[in-house]
Amino acid sequence: MVCLAYPAPMNKVNGHSQRATDYERIERAIRYLEENYRQQPDLKELARDAGLSEFHFQRLFRRWAGISPKRFLQYLTAGHAVRMLRESRSNLEAAHDAGLSGGGRLHDLLVNFHAVTPGELKRAGAGLTIQYGFHPSPFGECLIGVTTRGVCHLGFVPPESRRAALAELTTEWPRARFEEASRMTAPIAHRLFTRGNGQAPGIDLHVPGTNFQIKVWAALLRIPPGNVASYEDIARRIRAPRAVRAVANAVAHNPVAWLIPCHRVIRKSGALGGYRWGETRKQALLAWEAARTGDVKSSAASHPADPDTSRRDPCTKSRRPRHPR
Repeated sequence: MVCLAYPAPMNKVNGHSQRATDYERIERAIRYLEENYRQQPDLKELARDAGLSEFHFQRLFRRWAGISPKRFLQYLTAGHAVRMLRESRSNLEAAHDAGLSGGGRLHDLLVNFHAVTPGELKRAGAGLTIQYGFHPSPFGECLIGVTTRGVCHLGFVPPESRRAALAELTTEWPRARFEEASRMTAPIAHRLFTRGNGQAPGIDLHVPGTNFQIKVWAALLRIPPGNVASYEDIARRIRAPRAVRAVANAVAHNPVAWLIPCHRVIRKSGALGGYRWGETRKQALLAWEAARTGDVKSSAASHPADPDTSRRDPCTKSRRPRHPR
């Protein structure tokens, strides 16, 4: 039974409007850099394209990412991508050796992962009520869906495309009953996006998928913020080294963006690869995480107990220019 309500666009006031505008400008700057990478546009040119002065362009990045635009854009280079892919592998090995695959708790023991049963999957949501709501995030508006067992969907919403976002949710659970309940999902959105690293203690996930998809998504939960993995890395991790294409397909069908971090999977060449919610958003996600975790790692670099932490940042697309002058 599908019973959908289409709430009006969020009121453009206070921090909600600021957050949405900030991300739109960040995305525009990344896209402009991508389209004009051969010319290596400087910060003045990027600011002008965003409709800002250099001063306010600097403030924009400080507000959104916590660092300067020059430093942020360094995280978009191909060299950074390849280096971080290499350096992240030791962290993935450590996560596996720590036994995080035991039980149902992953992602630094912060996420409770509940897959639907085969019977539930066959029923396609029949008898299930899913509450949903639209909420602001650092990466644009998002749609969150929850059942009584946990978060079953999180997708980023393109401008003026709420109906399309809801269509994705209803396709995943075609026989479920849907209720608009933003007040119920708002606390979840707050917990997810205020920590700044994709981790939220005690968050439950309730996701539909095949056994293979669930295995891949569980492997994604072992990629810490500030790290990346290739599709081949994930295939090896689930002991299916020849199933790289199937892994890529499972990654592409992840129903819970950000929390199941499919954006942290890139090609072994360092190329970004696809992303269900847009490649530019994937770049923004990775660079934002790199900025957040990079600051922590830089401050920890002086501690001899962990000499390598300052280098574990994620990465983005190939054929990326050097950062603007």
